[in-house]
Amino acid sequence: MNSSDLTLLIVEPFMRGSHALWAEGMVNRWQGKAVIHSLPGRHWKWRMYGAAITLAERYKKDEFRPDVILCSDMLDLATYLGLIGREKGESRIILYMHENQLTYPWSAADRDLDSGRNRHYAFTNYTSCLAADEVHFNSRYHMISFLNALPEFLNAFPDHQELKNVDRIARKSIISPILLNLHGPLSISKARDRTPLILWNHRWEYDKGPDEFFEALIALKHAGFNFRLAVTGESYQKSPPCFDIAKDALMDHIIHWGYMGSREAYIALLREADILPVTSIQDFFGISIVEAIDAGVYPMLPDRLSYPELLEGNDGHLYQGRMLTALRACMESKAWADFKPIDMKRFAVA
Repeated sequence: MNSSDLTLLIVEPFMRGSHALWAEGMVNRWQGKAVIHSLPGRHWKWRMYGAAITLAERYKKDEFRPDVILCSDMLDLATYLGLIGREKGESRIILYMHENQLTYPWSAADRDLDSGRNRHYAFTNYTSCLAADEVHFNSRYHMISFLNALPEFLNAFPDHQELKNVDRIARKSIISPILLNLHGPLSISKARDRTPLILWNHRWEYDKGPDEFFEALIALKHAGFNFRLAVTGESYQKSPPCFDIAKDALMDHIIHWGYMGSREAYIALLREADILPVTSIQDFFGISIVEAIDAGVYPMLPDRLSYPELLEGNDGHLYQGRMLTALRACMESKAWADFKPIDMKRFAVA
């Protein structure tokens, strides 16, 4: 996207985590005037229902009329555009897909699955794609999985499925990875006789596979392996119970537990870490993984989702099956100590 002297409005209903990082990064890089209209990052389902109304009111009260309106997938874009009264061609409308609710794995405990209400959120993503002039996805995997899932989703409705719209969306779809402020690894090799530091740096939620992660580490402990453990990332009131169980079971191995409020301290922890075993069942991009690899952490990623793209040919860091087998082999061979960092500059802010 060439910002030149164009004016930009970012509409972000969920200003938190990767969404906030993306929005603030776009503003910092934009050469012309850029403004953010946002809501706090909580109650994601309500944001997808109601944010368009609140943010449309904010647009109408603001005299700023941008050349480009850039919004995230949390916005009901069709409703928003109808409420602001935008004329055709008045602004370029770009939808950025951080995630989508069509192929995102739902928690088995979510009551919307039983009621069928989960389809509403996916349908909002679909109509938002139709309303946009361009649809940007953060990875090729994300774009392809969404487009491939749309026909079956639409065919579930009784008539007028309008399957031609899948091709319409595909023609205006673009792959646009999130650009990050990367720091690179320290130029200090890690001694093979040190106790390796294993890192968890994801949200504390079911879709990041914490049960498998902690089961593997507890198994390593029982097998007599020596390691240190750092668990960071955002936690929530209803985080999976395996976190509390693991904190007790692995207490003697833990050097850090909980969210790090300081960005500097977080980067220092990344540079100290040795191994990043990932067990996620969902990741359309993987900001925390890119940051850790860039800092020189040895990645162990499942051979699925967006991870083959992130590694770009470094297939030796992809595993199949259970993570425990791959992690045990890494620990026994001390592969992490001989790791030559992977260049992640393609994801770096210029």
